[in-house]
Parts: sequence; structure tokens; C-alpha cells
Amino acid sequence: MRLLIVNPYASGVSEARVTAVGEALGDVEVRLTEHRGHATQLAREARGAEAVYVFSGDGGFNEVLNGIDAETPVGFLAGGGANVLPRALGLPRDPVRAAARLVLGRTRRISLGRVNGRRFGFAAGLGLDAEVVRRVEERGRSERRGRAGNLLFAWDVARVLGERWGRLEPMLEISGLGRAAFALVANADPYTYAGPIPLHVAPQARFELGLDLVAPRRVSPISLPRLLGYALLGRGQANDPGVLYGHDLDRIEVACDGPLPLQADGEDLGNVTSAVFEAEREAVIVLI
Repeated sequence: MRLLIVNPYASGVSEARVTAVGEALGDVEVRLTEHRGHATQLAREARGAEAVYVFSGDGGFNEVLNGIDAETPVGFLAGGGANVLPRALGLPRDPVRAAARLVLGRTRRISLGRVNGRRFGFAAGLGLDAEVVRRVEERGRSERRGRAGNLLFAWDVARVLGERWGRLEPMLEISGLGRAAFALVANADPYTYAGPIPLHVAPQARFELGLDLVAPRRVSPISLPRLLGYALLGRGQANDPGVLYGHDLDRIEVACDGPLPLQADGEDLGNVTSAVFEAEREAVIVLI
């Protein structure tokens, strides 16, 4: 059996595109997700399948990663706004072209991250970026457009920083490393995309390795341009004494001064007072 899981509400998914993707994949069973968590359930039920394909945005990809087993190949077809996971894996942004490539059956075994028991494919964050994810989620989704796009992500980042006059003081403790304003944990490079621009928050992160940590000790109007430059250029953060940086880690333990928002693969996981990030090495087989 080969299964195609489709989120019909993702911004890049339409009935015509589902038909075209199905034709490119060949003989597949198509299942539409009906509610949050449904893709995880479908992936669990498909264990042992010849292949599972996911036509969705990053939220749907994340759900499937939380249901797929270690031996069932899984392929990701860009159907959302950012589509960070397939882009980071080097797949075409056009879902039909990607389907024609995935059906060739080339595979790669990658590691995943896990935070408080929830798997993630490319990144998770505690504090600043998770607050931005929440604000975007609060704008809601529509059947036609899905979730708000990259421009609104950027707008909400600017709003959050503007409300704090460009300052973020230490509000969490990372075990063995020290205090920081927020924590970004990467399973790959880039961490995410701002439209067409890759953000290299943790430039040494790789799908085949453990987790990378980037956590500025504090943020000020003076340090903001420097921190943004690190993400755009992909260098400098590992040697900055104002940034806690860890590479190829198996476990990261964080205690918060108070409840802080947590996100994984762009999905809001609620407020937490502590978080444990773990590397799940060689966790899944992905189609490339």
C-alpha cells in the first residue's frame, strides 16, 4: 500500500493539485485529514506501508512525523506557506514536480528532535519565536488561504520586539550553559525561511546529527542588527559570547522563570515552565 495524506485546508492545496499529485505518484490511496491530529492517526495506521506521502504545510508534516514508524518511507509535498521541511530537504516547491521525484524511491535516514515528548522535523523554540507563532495562529486560518503567510510572520516579529522596545532580558535557564532571553533549537539548517530567504539561525545543524542550540543571553536595540546578521549570513553566532551555542547535542534541559510559549515546527504547543529537548537519532526514512 502507498498512502497520500492530504490536508485540504493548507494554503497550497486544491482539488486540482491533489489530482495532479496523485497522477504523478501513480497508484496511491488518498486520505483527507478531517481534524487536528488526524494525520498522526493516519500515519500510525499506515505503518509498514510501501510509502507514505504528505501533501500539506509544515503542521501536517509534523503530525505525520509524530505517527510514522522508523521503517516506513515518508515523503513531503509542499502544500503550505513556508514548507520549511521539504525545502530544507532539497525538494522542489512545486508539489507535482516533487511527487515525480519522490516516486523514484530515493531515501535518506534522518534524525528528529523531540520536545516534551513531541517530535519535530526542523526546529523548535521557547520564548520569542513561539510567541510569534502563537500570534500568527490567533489570526486564524481560512479554507481558501490557510494560515497567515511569511509577511505576517515578519510583521508579528517586529510587533513583539517593538512592544518591548527591542529589549528581551534573560527569562530562562539552560542547564549547564546559563541564562538566556529565549531558546531556538534546530534539527537542520536553515532554521526557517522568510519568504525566499533562508534563515541560518544554527548553520552547523544537520539532519543526520543531534540538535543545535542558539540562545541569546539578552537582546537590546544595539544587539538586534548583529543577531539578525547572524541569521542572514549564517556565521558569527557560534563565537559570540553573548549567545549560548551548542552543536550536535543529545539533550537540552530548560527551566523558565515563568510560563513561556513553546513551538515545534511552527505549531503552538502552549505555555510551559520547563522544556526538555532530545535528539532522536536516525529516527525516520525520508524520500528525497
